[in-house]
Order: sequence, then structure tokens, then C-alpha cells
Amino acid sequence: MALSNLSSCCLFTPSPSTRTKTITSQNLPSSSTLRSSTFSARRPTRPSGRSSVGCRASVVEDTSKEVLLPPETEEEQAAGGEYDWREEWYPLYLTAEVPEDAPLGLTVFHKQIVLYRDGQGQLRCYEDRCPHRLAKLSEGQIMDGKLECLYHGWQFEGSGQCVKIPQLPEGAKIPRAACLKTYEVRDSQGVVWVWMSEKIPPNENKLPFFEHYARPGFQDVSTIHELPYDHSILLENLMDPAHVPISHDRTDWTAKREDAQPLVMTVTERSDRGFAGQWGRSRNSKLMNNLRFEAPCNLQNNLEFVDKKGVKQYFSALFLCRPAGQGKSMLIVRFGASTRSFLANLLPRWYFHQNAGKVFEQDMGFLSSQNEVLMKEKVPTKELYLNLKSSDTWVAEYRKWMDKVGHGMPYYFGHKTISLPKEPAVVEQNPAGLAAGISASFPAKGGIGTHHAPNPVNRYFRHVVHCKGCRKVVKTFEAWKKALLFVAMASVASAILASTRQWKVVFMAAAILLGAASYVCSGAVSLITTNFVRIHRRL
Repeated sequence: MALSNLSSCCLFTPSPSTRTKTITSQNLPSSSTLRSSTFSARRPTRPSGRSSVGCRASVVEDTSKEVLLPPETEEEQAAGGEYDWREEWYPLYLTAEVPEDAPLGLTVFHKQIVLYRDGQGQLRCYEDRCPHRLAKLSEGQIMDGKLECLYHGWQFEGSGQCVKIPQLPEGAKIPRAACLKTYEVRDSQGVVWVWMSEKIPPNENKLPFFEHYARPGFQDVSTIHELPYDHSILLENLMDPAHVPISHDRTDWTAKREDAQPLVMTVTERSDRGFAGQWGRSRNSKLMNNLRFEAPCNLQNNLEFVDKKGVKQYFSALFLCRPAGQGKSMLIVRFGASTRSFLANLLPRWYFHQNAGKVFEQDMGFLSSQNEVLMKEKVPTKELYLNLKSSDTWVAEYRKWMDKVGHGMPYYFGHKTISLPKEPAVVEQNPAGLAAGISASFPAKGGIGTHHAPNPVNRYFRHVVHCKGCRKVVKTFEAWKKALLFVAMASVASAILASTRQWKVVFMAAAILLGAASYVCSGAVSLITTNFVRIHRRL
């Protein structure tokens, strides 16, 4: 998406704790080996290489060896060690955006959970299911710091114990089984993280820590976005700087079509926990960015340089991509810097938020279609992608990492192997799913009673319902719009009733100015809530 906004970086050096690991096929669990062999058996036979049927290229020589990524090395082909997707920390939400007075329903892969603050302001996380009749607790409410199911009023607190059942006879004890499955959460660097294992205690060493965001004076603009495609598609997109000049041409002050060019990419580290490397533009290869992907879903692109005054400056683009179910993802994006331009300090935060929404809408069409093709084809990306040396190194590295650890995921699409979901995705368009989505989303995510319904292609649903600041700005602009319009109409009436020409002119001029101000407020609301549409796609 926006990796190319960072133009240079210091030389990357792997830390001792994250040295490259050499992995042999002997480390691969038997279940994973069985899965790979099963896939190979059921996959339809395909000729080696790509089919040339229908491809009438005018090129005489085959330049594949020169421009395409080479076959995998032995190290890249090696399978990974033990991996369990549950024994990881996943980014749930920005801490500042967690509602104070309502539960928040979220998903990690296929697990539905509910997050809320108790009476002491402590974050609590449970399975999003009441043990009574399976109603979603995220549709409930907070009563005196307790989470109440709105079906029959059962209340829960602390470590998931039920503390109130209104229907129990006087003196009867609450059944021991009336308790919830709990998940450990941590608030770290402004992000709420959840440990998904119910059996293995949280591994604090795996809790991500991002050095730049702990620096004194480091400022960032953080946003949340709900997106209608798989988190692996999202990560691919975010680690692909080559698309930015084309897809986001003139969206901000850096992306320009004429800057599209070959990229220089070097992998410096590989392990079961991810990979790292450097990249830069071929026209200015001295300015190199540092990219690092860490399991399960954290991507950062960092830049360090010394400015004209001799002061070292730091910039960082951090992307936390949570798998939110089949064909769904939740992204926390943070752009941070040790210094900001004068113009950036003048512009309000909601302007940057709406611009981020615009960027994701520019990508949404082709990323959703890419997700659809992967699900239909049911083959690894090696058989579908045409990866270039000069642009797609990180994409290939990510899918190869999936090959290493995919045996520990609910489903995945790797470079050479895949594991399809065991259960089909829930059809959200059916009446039950739609009704549940609407009722669960508004109270939990702060819907303000407008006509906006949960819709993965609607900017209001994808971002504004997750952002207190943008909701407040929308509400304020709408209130001003109505007030200005009312006063404008009153000015028109006064102009009609005025006895002198002079007062008629004054009132009409005031009405015009007030109407224009109301229009500006309406435009601001539209800017925050309305999707971007490319000019050539307009009907």
C-alpha cells in the first residue's frame, strides 16, 4: 500500500535472537507431511511451467531466467518446525478506540471473541457465546462493570464466572458450568493483543515490541480498517512497494505513475518467525528501506537518516494484520515519525484517516478478485503468480514462509502447498447473518443511529465505526450543517419580509454565505464517509 512513502533506511543487521535458521525436512511433523502429500494427490495434473495457450507474445527470446524469480534454494524449500497459530499474540484493536460502555465483538481466524472494559477499566476477553443459549455476548451491554447477555440477563465478570442469573429461585446457587472461556489480553504500545491459546499460558517473549514507537517524541497517526479479503492478501499488498506509483497515483504527495521502476530487493534473514531484508528504487539504490515480517501478522518498514542539521530522524510504517475469517481481515496501520512537516501539523487527523480509507478503496477491487481466484483455483501461488525479481521478492518470501508454518494454521495458501478451510465461510448475505451483523455491530462499535449498515465495501463500516475521532467529527459536521441550513432558511424568510431593499440584500447575502457553509460541512462528512471511485469506472 504505502511502503514506498519511506525512501531510505539504515543497513539492517539481524539480532542474535533472530538469526537465520537452517531447517531440514526431518523437522516437519507427520501431520504436515501427510497434508502436503494428500494435496499433491488430489490436485489435478498440470504441465510444468505456464500454459502458453492463447498467449501471442511478439518476443522472440524467452527472458524468464533474466526477469523472473529463480527456483527455490534448498534452504527456502525446507519445511518449518513446530507452529501453532493459537500460541501467538494477535492485534485486536487500538487501545484508545475500545468502547468504554459497550462490548466489542471481534474475530481471529474462525474464533469469535468479545472484548470489553470492566468496572475498574481492565480489559477482559471471552469467547463470544453465552453458555445459556449461545447468544452473542457482543450484542449485550455493560451493567455496573459486568458483561450482560441481553437475551436473559445473565451477567459475567472477572475470569468469566457468572455472577447473576435473574431466573434462578431465591437461595439457588449459580451452576458451576455457567462460565465463559477466557483469553489473555495485553495493552502494549497503544494496541490490545490477545493470546489465542486456552491451554498454553501466554508467552510474554512473543509479545511484539516496536522500538521506534517507544522513542521519546515519536508521533504517529493510527487507524483501523476492516477489509473484505484474506489477511494474507492484505499482507502481500502491504509488502509490495511496486504497485504504489500505479495504484495510488497522486493520492498523496509521493505516489506518481512516472516513478514506477524496477526495485532492488535483498533478503537478509529467514526463520520460522518470518523474514527481513532491504529494498530500494533502482534509480536511487543508495537509499534503502528496511522491511521485517514477524509471525503471525506483523509487518514494518523502517527508515533512518541524518537530516541537514545532523540529527538522526526515524520513520516507520507499521501494519498489524489480523485474520478475521475467510475473506476478511482487520488492519491496524500506524505511520510514525520523529519529526513532522509544518503542513502535516496543520492538517486535522481525520484528513489523514479519510486519505487512508481512499488508499484501501483504490486497492479493494483487485485484491478482492485476487482472493476469489485463489479460492476457485485451489492451487498454490507458484502455479498462478508470475513473480518478478525486480518487484515481487517479498510476496514470494511470504508465501514460502506459509509453506514452512502452514501446517499449524486453520488454512493457508503457500508458494508450493495449500490447505483449504475445513468449513465453508458463513454466508453473510443470508437474513440471519445480516440481522446478526447489524445488531452486533452498532452497539459494539459505536454506530450513531444513521442509515449506515455493516457493509465491507462501505467506508463508514470499514473505518468510521472503529474510530471515535471520525465519528465525533461526522456528528459535529452534521450538527453544524443542520444548524447553518436552518439559519440560512431563516435569513431567506427575513429577506422576504424585510421592508427595505438594503435589509433584503443583507439577509440574502447572509443566506448565501450560510448555505455555502452548510455545503462545506456536508462535503466534509462526504469526504470522511464516502468511498473513492476511479474516474474511469464512473457510470
